[in-house]
Amino acid sequence: MEYKVLIRLFVPEIEEEYEIYIPINKPVGEVVKSMNQLTNSMSTGILPIRDEIYLINRQTGVCYPGDAMIRDTDIRNGTELVMIL
Repeated sequence: MEYKVLIRLFVPEIEEEYEIYIPINKPVGEVVKSMNQLTNSMSTGILPIRDEIYLINRQTGVCYPGDAMIRDTDIRNGTELVMIL
């Protein structure tokens, strides 16, 4: 069974926000790539696909390293994250 958490994702580059479920048993880097593809397909604008994408906690300002597992971070249901391209 794959456990997931519901987060709110803000993407300032396209001025959009999304509520999405992310798996806790994956590294941040892999989840960020999936979120970039998802937001690119859902947005009206074209998001650049970049190697360097930062995922930042909106309340605390913590920038999550790509190799950290989601379950080992403070990301929980209701966490607000900002994706910086």
